[in-house]
Amino acid sequence: MAVSLRYYGNKEKLFAAAATFDLRLPSLTGVPKTEYGPALVRHFLDRWESDGTFVALLRAAVTNEAARDQMRDIFVAQLAPVVATLCPAPAAAPDRAGLIASQMFGLALCRYVLRLPPITAMPAEKVVEWISPTLQRYLTGPEESLTA
Repeated sequence: MAVSLRYYGNKEKLFAAAATFDLRLPSLTGVPKTEYGPALVRHFLDRWESDGTFVALLRAAVTNEAARDQMRDIFVAQLAPVVATLCPAPAAAPDRAGLIASQMFGLALCRYVLRLPPITAMPAEKVVEWISPTLQRYLTGPEESLTA
């Protein structure tokens, strides 16, 4: 938490910043269906690299229940509705959003918190190339792939 507090002064200020943190998810209405995955990965990378609030909150969430709850709320409130508009079966949107969140949290943790050398050294476009097929499948894959 000390690293997070360096930027925000105390937990309350960090959580106040997090409470208003907007993922600024794009609508993707003008994006071809086959490009949803790459568009989202690029968006998350841009968002994380332009605003340290998310990374600070992620650091705090590893050990602090209030930060963990805040992080969960951000993704449930902001990601799930976008996924519901994109996936072929809106009833599966919560599962799909959860899978997307797990992929993106893992990437953020390795790239920005743990600073895993192969991941931090990888150019953003290479990250997009590797991660986007997984997000694409989570967004547009057949319903059976979630239940099989």
